[in-house]
Amino acid sequence: MTGELDLYGVFVPSLAAWMLIAFALSLRVRRVLARTGFYRMVWHRPLFDLALYVVLLGLVVSVAVPLTS
Repeated sequence: MTGELDLYGVFVPSLAAWMLIAFALSLRVRRVLARTGFYRMVWHRPLFDLALYVVLLGLVVSVAVPLTS
């Protein structure tokens, strides 16, 4: 497994691509949570959103690493 992606001669770290995927997922999950009213039970919304992003990033990396090996 290489640590970077080759985009027309520019090497981009794989983590950057995974971060973008996790961010897109977190936007969708946050929208669903806001519509269902879940955030009324959350004490500190920005901290919760950061934790949600970190969990989703870990999920994306754990799913992507076996696929690239």
